[in-house]
Amino acid sequence: MAFWTACAVGLVIAYLLGATPSGYLAGKLLRGIDIREHGSRSTGATNVLRTLGKWPALVVLIADVLKGAAAILVARVFCPWLSRVLSQVPPTDLDLQMWVPWVVGLAGIAVLLGHSRSIWLNFTGGKSAATGLGVLLAMSWPVGLGAAATFGIVLASTRIVSLSSILAALTSIVLVCAFEQLLPYRLLVIAGGLYVIVRHRANIGRLLAGTEPRLGQSSPDAKAGAQV
Repeated sequence: MAFWTACAVGLVIAYLLGATPSGYLAGKLLRGIDIREHGSRSTGATNVLRTLGKWPALVVLIADVLKGAAAILVARVFCPWLSRVLSQVPPTDLDLQMWVPWVVGLAGIAVLLGHSRSIWLNFTGGKSAATGLGVLLAMSWPVGLGAAATFGIVLASTRIVSLSSILAALTSIVLVCAFEQLLPYRLLVIAGGLYVIVRHRANIGRLLAGTEPRLGQSSPDAKAGAQV
């Protein structure tokens, strides 16, 4: 019972880490604006770049990556520790080896949901790509580096952030299936990668139509907002 209580607490912490709206806070602190009313109306680093500039965007990007990594550390370190504290009969190492990877998987999903469906922003948010990268790097750094490399290469060649994020998510799915990984980790990356892609469905429509903006161009959503 103590172990599952610790897991529940850990998942709530993971969600709240993801729900911390770094992009929204940047807009409020730096310009007193709600970033959801500007640009693409996302709270992610790309919209921060378009709206606030490169240095705020870099800070938001790093914060979002760290949120994902922190959620995995909570599942791996905090949950077993809290379980030992709460339990009269501490779980054995075998039990922890069996169950902690599943908690890690759930924490990864929780932090992605928190970022994209923040309780502090009426369940709106970003697309979870940067937070997902943090999850990958903390869970399995080779998969994370592979996804990051794909993102960097595609961005350098196309200057389209959404396409880079989508292909990075697909790369992470391929890599986690190709490498030796625990089943919970594979399920996390597959589910998380597909979730990130689904969050980009509007971008996919614009990519197919050839209207998706590149870095330095304004978002079509911003143009539409200006015409209202």
